[in-house]
Amino acid sequence: MTSDDAIRLSSVSRRYGAGEGTVTALDDVSLALRRGSFTAVMGPSGSGKSTLLQCAAGLDRPTSGSVVVGGTELTGLSQRRLTLLRRERVGFVFQAFNLLPSLTAAQNVALPLRLAGRRPPRGRVREALRQVGLADRARHRPAELSGGQQQRVAVGRALLSRPEIVFADEPTGNLDSRSGAEILTFMRKAVDDLGQTTVMVTHDPIAAGYADRVVFLADGAIVDELADPNADSVLDKMKSLGA
Repeated sequence: MTSDDAIRLSSVSRRYGAGEGTVTALDDVSLALRRGSFTAVMGPSGSGKSTLLQCAAGLDRPTSGSVVVGGTELTGLSQRRLTLLRRERVGFVFQAFNLLPSLTAAQNVALPLRLAGRRPPRGRVREALRQVGLADRARHRPAELSGGQQQRVAVGRALLSRPEIVFADEPTGNLDSRSGAEILTFMRKAVDDLGQTTVMVTHDPIAAGYADRVVFLADGAIVDELADPNADSVLDKMKSLGA
């Protein structure tokens, strides 16, 4: 692992079950992601996209191989230390917004730090909301926000602690095209302006076009990749791979 790598997977495999019922979700995957990069992971349903993200984020343990995040080897950590690492060094954005309905936007953004026993500086919460265009919605609860605004709160929450890596799993999957474009623009700006390392699982060529690099999976293995993508080049590559 070099100093430019935010994360490195080496010969990572993930199998479920045993004997004839064994399912291989990841098959000897090696991948390095440099700091300050935006990587999209694509592939057909069942290709291993979400399993790759979960192993890289320490949400699931690989059956074999090595995962290193910021110089820390994950595969030998206890569950408690994995939890602490995720809380302190990793941010998450999911397709479901996962906001608490009784909390305001500002309180939802601050929640991970509060759960970690840390009082978030008020100015940093305001800055996180400003970064995602919600400075004037800090006191609104999720029911008072649109779907796109709720996902912006989730992005602000992921960015609040300035994590080493943000993992996003289909972050625009529940949004209309306009709201999805807004979320992707905020994520792109976090990479460009803050040097945020971001890994995004998506099925959408338009979403993948916001990334610096697209990695394509099939049957649990990396089968191709594309640098400096746009929606058309991603779609062409997917067609050539039969995805």
